[in-house]
Amino acid sequence: MSAPDDLRAELRKLKGPAQITRCAQLRDRPAHGVEHRMTARALRSTAQRVQALQTEAKALENEILDLVRQLVPELLDLLGVGPITAAQILVSWSHPGRFRSEAAFASFAGVSPIPASSGLTNRHRVNRSGDRQLNRALHTITLIRMRLDPATKTYVARRIAEGKTSRDAQRCLKRAICRQLFKILERSDRSGTNLKDLPQAA
Repeated sequence: MSAPDDLRAELRKLKGPAQITRCAQLRDRPAHGVEHRMTARALRSTAQRVQALQTEAKALENEILDLVRQLVPELLDLLGVGPITAAQILVSWSHPGRFRSEAAFASFAGVSPIPASSGLTNRHRVNRSGDRQLNRALHTITLIRMRLDPATKTYVARRIAEGKTSRDAQRCLKRAICRQLFKILERSDRSGTNLKDLPQAA
């Protein structure tokens, strides 16, 4: 950061939200030099905009949460699935009957295995096609579960013990998560729930 040494030293002691809060409270006092005052003003303006955007983002996330709860609340019960991730899954899913099978949904998500065998080596490679936003949502769920869920850790360890690489084990996990999501979405379809049933946000 390009700022007077005393101001830089003060802000370096703070981290994340505390730093933004402090910057939003800075005052360009007459006793300070021109450089200090103008820097404080720029930091205050920027920090206040950050706070405003954070407040707006939180409000929008709460609206998304309400909509997801109306549509498929079961998604939010899954480890690693938050409002934004659930919303992306639902947007990609779109409507009942779009996917003829769980395998079709997995292919659309870019998590279906692609054969990449050579000679006596039988392996698969990562699928780079499909809906990349949905794939990213699945990747987020995968990383959270690999970090927090004991059963997932056991699953990955077993796959690696079977001779798979860490990346291959993660690919298998994404596929398993996709299968789980498909079953939940399919059950919600049978109950007659549809994206079109949701009230339109203002």
